[in-house]
Amino acid sequence: MKDALKLLIGYYYTVFVVIVTILLTNTACAQKTEPSWFSTTLADSALTLTKQHVIYDGSYVELDYPGGDVAPDRGVCTDVIIRAYRLVDIDLQAEVHSDMLVHFDKYPKYWGATRANYNIDHRRVPNLMVWFSRFGTTKEITQNGKDYIPGDIVCWNLGGSQTHIGIVSNILSADKQRYLIIHNIGGGQNLDDCLFSNKIIGHYTYRYKFL
Repeated sequence: MKDALKLLIGYYYTVFVVIVTILLTNTACAQKTEPSWFSTTLADSALTLTKQHVIYDGSYVELDYPGGDVAPDRGVCTDVIIRAYRLVDIDLQAEVHSDMLVHFDKYPKYWGATRANYNIDHRRVPNLMVWFSRFGTTKEITQNGKDYIPGDIVCWNLGGSQTHIGIVSNILSADKQRYLIIHNIGGGQNLDDCLFSNKIIGHYTYRYKFL
């Protein structure tokens, strides 16, 4: 009787371990994959931003948290990314701030800050580059337009310490060699053929937030 009970317990324990292993494996896989619709949805969402009249304005603004944004008719390059992801229910303000609260030392110190600040941290390109590299996928930087697909995040150096960020649209250039970029480089939230206009310093994806 005792031997039978031990065998039964051993059997159910083995089944339990197998089930847990499968669940953990599936969760890990889910975190590394995206639903097939997501990149298209993200690119489409970003494209809607080009229909809004926005004046380039990098003024420091005290924001609500979470979900805070500057006035809808104001913004900079980072606000394009933040707004696009918000349209698919991902709040980069909250994501960046929560990480910087715990891992502030991993982020640039260019601005003399000594602690996380949800009003401005997510609106700085170098901070977004760190965050995307930590939680997204860092992709290869190439001169092949086909390597940059809709929904990808691209960062550039405009000269000196000036950086820029944009999102890859799902609209091809006139020569069909690359996708156009949705960004704000000073003239509002625009769609431009500018992927290789400046030196690329970052190429990332962060497409979906699973468990």
